[in-house]
Amino acid sequence: MIEVRPMTRGDEPRALELMRALARFEGYLEDFAVTEGDLAAALASANPPFRCRLAWSDGVAVGIAVTYRIDWTFDLRPTLVLKELFVEHEARGSGAGAALFAAVEAEARRIGASRIRWLVLAGNDKAKSFYRSMGGRVLGEWEQWELPLG
Repeated sequence: MIEVRPMTRGDEPRALELMRALARFEGYLEDFAVTEGDLAAALASANPPFRCRLAWSDGVAVGIAVTYRIDWTFDLRPTLVLKELFVEHEARGSGAGAALFAAVEAEARRIGASRIRWLVLAGNDKAKSFYRSMGGRVLGEWEQWELPLG
């Protein structure tokens, strides 16, 4: 059985392990800068920069979803951005990913969001298939751009 709940005090070490595992999987571990202190500060904040949910199986956190909110002007409703969704390899197929995604969708509905947005690595066909099964679609008309500042 999978239980999803928001990260709470004491969960920071395990949440950080899962975030690092995703950074390793996606190839940016050397640039990963989040610390347990950063997670603790987000938990303590009245207006945290992100929210973190953990999927638990048999008392062990096996997955993580990190979201943040963007307010839009064109429809006056927020967009919930799914920044990270990661399930440990051994727990894939357990329903942890679907449970995390359902929790994210519930949060989006709770805040009155008009959409959830996220990015997927171009070659991650398993993730694309998963997101399609959740009702997601590719926004082919948009290009992703950035301006490196460092």
